[in-house]
Amino acid sequence: MLAPMLFTLKWVVGTIILILASSFALGHVARLAARLVGKSRTFQQRAFAGYAFAAPWIVGFVLFVVGPAALSLYWSFTRYSLPNAPTWIGLENYRRLLADSAFHVSLLNSLYMTIFGLPVQLAVGLGLALLLNQKLRAVRLFRMMFYLPVILAGNAAMLLTWRLMLNPNNGVINTILGFLSNALPPFQWLLRLTIYVTELSNAAFMGLQRGNFAALSNALGAGFPGPDRLPLWHQSPLWSKPALIVILAWSAGMMMVIYLAALNGVPRTLYEAAEVDGATAWQRFRHITLPLITPATFYNLVVGMIATLQIFEQSYILTRDGGPAQSTYFVAYYLWRATFRFNEIGYGAAMSWVLLVIILVCTAIQFQIANRWVYYEAQ
Repeated sequence: MLAPMLFTLKWVVGTIILILASSFALGHVARLAARLVGKSRTFQQRAFAGYAFAAPWIVGFVLFVVGPAALSLYWSFTRYSLPNAPTWIGLENYRRLLADSAFHVSLLNSLYMTIFGLPVQLAVGLGLALLLNQKLRAVRLFRMMFYLPVILAGNAAMLLTWRLMLNPNNGVINTILGFLSNALPPFQWLLRLTIYVTELSNAAFMGLQRGNFAALSNALGAGFPGPDRLPLWHQSPLWSKPALIVILAWSAGMMMVIYLAALNGVPRTLYEAAEVDGATAWQRFRHITLPLITPATFYNLVVGMIATLQIFEQSYILTRDGGPAQSTYFVAYYLWRATFRFNEIGYGAAMSWVLLVIILVCTAIQFQIANRWVYYEAQ
């Protein structure tokens, strides 16, 4: 029992010594650089203090971000399987990615979640923010309740709970949908229409993804769903991604907080002037609220896109290894699978760099387009 404690204590003491040593070293380097370029004594002291206090973050960033990233880039050009040493193979891993059909499936699945899941998450976040921006009793309690899923969303226990709730046979969600469907005939028709459209559209997507439209043919052949039909959620490849979109929408609390901050920044005088001119609530929302919260929308869009392209826990826990029929194979999951399950570290590293390039390109495109629709007050 004592040995693990001593081992931990050595690492703690070593970390503290490293932080202190790096702080003094970086501070002295900064002061020396300031002296060499002829700065005043006061400037040199400030440079020492500034870099000494920033050193723990700088050293941590170099050790835990820059270092691993550089190693990952090198490994992406190697054949590397532990415990063997990496062997240089040039662009072979990247050529293999071009021909890997499972990687293509994972890419398209990630794009599906970005194109369809992210707008739903944005809409839910904005809707909650508009609701909780009203003068309601116990509004702070409601804000906390809706933000809580952000903390719990990636929690394994919570995802297992979602798996039980989305069980097509006896899950609580289908139980509620079945009850509402029997009690309210209009709801039943709406649910059946939703099931029909969802299954057809996902079957068409699968056909485009794999070049085989058998699923679409089967969905068309089954016809309009009967009165007792309910969503099959994680048990069907036609419903597994919509099930994940439901979980994404449930965890829209962070977007809600950003939108709430933006809504509080909209000048009340604009609403008052619009009311005097006879503008309706929809017109005030359309022509005042939406344009003035576009910076928040842009931020949520960029951050949400990056997060959606890196979905992993939901796929791993909810649908058990990217199933059914590879319908929840996402890039981050496939990357983890290659690296840690099949010990192909070089191949996984190449995948991670391809994912990084995709994220950078998508983000750059968004920044270029942002000038056309994002309104900043200073402009």
